[in-house]
Amino acid sequence: MLTHAWRAPGIDTLVPIGLGAESFPWTLGELLQDRIVQFKNVNGLPKEAKTDKKSFIKYKTKSTLIIPLFDGQTPVASFSLDQVRTERTWTRDLVRRLQIVGKVLLNVLLKKRSEEVLQQAFLEINKLKNQLENERNYLREEIQLEHDFENIIGQSQVLQYAIYKIMQVAQTDTTALILGETGTGKELLARAIHNKSYRNGFPLIKVSCASLPSNLIESELFGHEKGAFTGAHSLRKGRFEIAQGATLFLDEVGELPFETQSKLLRVLQEGEFERMGSSHTIKVDVRIIAATNRNLEEEVKTGRFRKDLWYRLNVFPITAPPLRKHKEDIPLLVNWLVKKFCRKMGKQIETITSNTMNALQDYQWPGNVRELENVIERAVINSSGNVLKLTEKLESNQTDQTATDLRKTLSELERNYILEILEETSWQIEGNRGTAEILGLAPSTLRARIRKHGIKRP
Repeated sequence: MLTHAWRAPGIDTLVPIGLGAESFPWTLGELLQDRIVQFKNVNGLPKEAKTDKKSFIKYKTKSTLIIPLFDGQTPVASFSLDQVRTERTWTRDLVRRLQIVGKVLLNVLLKKRSEEVLQQAFLEINKLKNQLENERNYLREEIQLEHDFENIIGQSQVLQYAIYKIMQVAQTDTTALILGETGTGKELLARAIHNKSYRNGFPLIKVSCASLPSNLIESELFGHEKGAFTGAHSLRKGRFEIAQGATLFLDEVGELPFETQSKLLRVLQEGEFERMGSSHTIKVDVRIIAATNRNLEEEVKTGRFRKDLWYRLNVFPITAPPLRKHKEDIPLLVNWLVKKFCRKMGKQIETITSNTMNALQDYQWPGNVRELENVIERAVINSSGNVLKLTEKLESNQTDQTATDLRKTLSELERNYILEILEETSWQIEGNRGTAEILGLAPSTLRARIRKHGIKRP
C-alpha cells in the first residue's frame, strides 16, 4: 500500500495514497523476493504482469524503478521513481546510487518505528504502573484488617509481604505452592488464600500427604470402586471428588509417592482422573494449593519428584517465613496466644515480664510458631497467678558463629526484599507509593542500603 508520495510541479497524475497491492500483484511478488522492478516503458513488462501493466497505464506511468527495502531477511518497505512525461533508461550507476538512498530511507523508517514502539511501551508501562498503584492501595487497606487473615498475627515486612502475595493470587484459580519450614503456619496461609477466593462458599478440603502410607494415598485422593483391592468393600469417593467446586489443600506434597505424582499431574493439566478399579473418567473443577517443607527443586534433581509436576505446582510460590526471621512479631504472637489459652482455660494472665519476653525473642525457634504455641500453652497451664511464667529454660544458642550466620541471613533477606519491592515499583525510590514509602524508610536511608547491598538496576 502506498503511504507517502511526492510529485514535481505541473504533474497532476499520481498513484493515489492508500492504493492496495491488488493493483500490482506481480510487482509485489518481485519486491518480496528482494528483486528490483524496473522498465523503460510498460511494454517491457512480462506477460504475467498483465494486471500491473493496466494499472501503470491507468496512472499514466511511462517508466518506473522500484527498489525493495529489507531489514535483514524481513521486507520493510520499498520506494519507487516514476516517469510520467518521458521514458527513462535506468542505468546501473543510477540504480546503485538510488539503492544507497534506499538504505538511508530504511534507517529513517526503522528509527521511526523503534520510537513508536518505545512510545507505546512507555504508555503501557504508565498504564500498568497506575494499575499497580491502585491495586497496592487496595491491598494495603486489606492487609490492615487483621481479622481478614484469621490467625496470621504480625506486622513485620516479611509477613506482610506474604500476605500481599496471598492477596495477589487469591482471586485467581492459579495453583499456589506454599514453601516453608515445619511449624511456620503454611496451612494458615492456605486457608487465607481459600477464604479470599470466590470458592470460599465451600470448605477447604485438606489432605496430609505425609500422614498416609503409600498404599492408601492414591485411594484417599482419587477414591476407589468396590472390590478394587483387598478390603475395598464399598465405593469410596476421593478428596478430589469431595472438593468439587472448592479448594483442595495438599499438605506436604513432597511426600507423595512417585507413582501417584503422575496422576496428580494429570488432574492439574486435564482436570480429570479415574477411581482405582474403574475406567470411567471423572471431570472435576478443583483449585489446588500445595505446601511443602522440602526443597522440591533438589528433589527433582535427585529423581524423587517429577520435574513436570514441579513446574505445574510452582506457578505462584509463597514463602512462609521462619519465626527467627521475623522476631519483631514475637510480642504480638505471645500476647495473642496468652489470651487464646486463657480463654480456653478460664485463667487471667495480665503481665508478661520483660525478662520473659526477652528470653522468648532471643531463642532461635527451630520449631517456629508451632513450638512457640506449645511453650506458651505450657506456661499458661503452669502460671498460678496473673504473671506468665515459663516452665522451661530457652537456650539462645547464640555462639559467635551462629550470630555471624544469622546476621548474614538477615542481610540477605533485607537485600532480596528491597530488590523485590524495587522491581515491583519499576525502581521508583521516592514519591507516592515509591519503594521508600512502602518500606517505611527515608529515601536517603533506602539509597544507603541499596549501596550497602550492592544492588544495581539492570
